[in-house]
Amino acid sequence: MEIRNLTKRQLCEAASYLLVFIALLLIFPLRLLPCFLAGFIVYETILALAPWVERLVKGPLARWITIFFLTVVVLLALAGGITKLIGFLLHDFHSPAAFHAAASKLLEDAQDTLSPVVTRYLPADIDELQHQVMAWLREHLVVVQTLGRTAAHTFATMLIGMLLGAIISLRISGSDTSNAPLTQALLKRLTLLAASFHDVVFAQIKVSLVNTLLTCGFLFGVLPLFGLHFPFAKTVIVLTFIAGMLPVIGNLISNTVIVLIGLSISLQAALIALIFLILVHKLEYFINARIFGSRINAKTWEILLAMLVFESAFGLAGVVAAPVFYAYLKSELRHARLI
Repeated sequence: MEIRNLTKRQLCEAASYLLVFIALLLIFPLRLLPCFLAGFIVYETILALAPWVERLVKGPLARWITIFFLTVVVLLALAGGITKLIGFLLHDFHSPAAFHAAASKLLEDAQDTLSPVVTRYLPADIDELQHQVMAWLREHLVVVQTLGRTAAHTFATMLIGMLLGAIISLRISGSDTSNAPLTQALLKRLTLLAASFHDVVFAQIKVSLVNTLLTCGFLFGVLPLFGLHFPFAKTVIVLTFIAGMLPVIGNLISNTVIVLIGLSISLQAALIALIFLILVHKLEYFINARIFGSRINAKTWEILLAMLVFESAFGLAGVVAAPVFYAYLKSELRHARLI
């Protein structure tokens, strides 16, 4: 009987691994990664806030109150945040004439500074740029329509994921008295996945904040010391934070934008930006290694390798999901005492 029960448990463990593996892979062809991310973010947020509410209200009501206030906060944040963000970004474009002049100057400086090999691919002035943009939109109207449908699908699946995350968070730990071995095995897999998601996401938020603060100090502190004014600095700061949510390549994207804009100002500005960003990257390397090392015990090269493999297999969605999936893999290996 004991041998039979042991075999049954082993089969259920193997089945739980297989089911979770298939479910994680199906996320990509079904385009459910936004749902997956949004659901886990809401789930982890409720679990983090519930203990604070339980100091005032005991029992399951604490999570209901947390969900209610979280819903109100999310709705207010969406309404106010979008408004503020648009105003924040449009501060750089407050006047069409001023934006026209700034963009024209950037193009003129680029024509004078960059190599002819590069400048022949750039528009000569803002009017030509507008003409090229309108021509591209007319030629790629189907692509634009597809992007609109994709955006609507992404938003809808994120809302569904947030709802699922809130519902699942209402399950009180330890309230499930079922002795079904497959259920217990699946719950164990999902618990490790949730912990891995929590570690990666909050670690990456810290990394992005560090990178954004350093970039902000460079644009508003270092460059003015040399008498240089960086155009569209606030927009670049927002781009830095958003891109920083992508491990490794996020910093490369934002830093490339900074160097290119600096090059359009002057060669001196580009060199200052390049030197500063190299020094910052050396500092960030140790900071990122410490943050990720303490969270998921993973080196930077491990994360980068996982991202390369997932990008080749699943595209951009794979780049976003790779750190979470890799952290989960390491959690399972550590749980099985294989590493």
